[in-house]
Amino acid sequence: MLKHVPAFIDADLLWVLAAMGHGDELAVVDRNFPAQSVALATQSGKLITLGGMDAPASIGGILELMPLDSFVDAPLSWMDSSVEPGVVLPVHADVLEACRRAEGHDVPHAVIERHQFYAAAKKCFAVVQNSENRPYGCFILKKGVVYDV
Repeated sequence: MLKHVPAFIDADLLWVLAAMGHGDELAVVDRNFPAQSVALATQSGKLITLGGMDAPASIGGILELMPLDSFVDAPLSWMDSSVEPGVVLPVHADVLEACRRAEGHDVPHAVIERHQFYAAAKKCFAVVQNSENRPYGCFILKKGVVYDV
C-alpha cells in the first residue's frame, strides 16, 4: 500500500504514469471506445480498465499524480461530437473542471474530430478505459514536468 494514491489507481496504472515521460500522452476513454484494439497500437501496448469510474473522477485522480504539460498550447484534448460538432458537452465541461481543480487554473484544450481522435489515441503511451456512459467522453492528456514537490 502507498500513501496519498487514489484508491482506484492500481499497480498497472502507477507503472504507466511513472513510465511516461514529459510530452508523452495518455488516452482516457469511455466505455464505448474500442480500447483494446487501440491500446495494442500504443507505445506501451497497455490497456488499463477502471470499472465504476467516470471521466471526471478518473482524470481528476490521475492528475493528482501526473501534471499536465505547461509547455504546449493544449495539454488536454477531447473527441468532438459527430452529432453536435464544436459543442462543449457536459462530460467535457466536467472534465475541464476536474483539470482546473487539479492544476489550479483553467486548462487550455483542443477538440479532435472523431476519426482523427482514434489515430491520435494510437500514438499515445497507453489507454485508460473508464466506465463513462456519456457519449464522446474520450480525452487525451499530455504529461508535463514534475517540479520540486
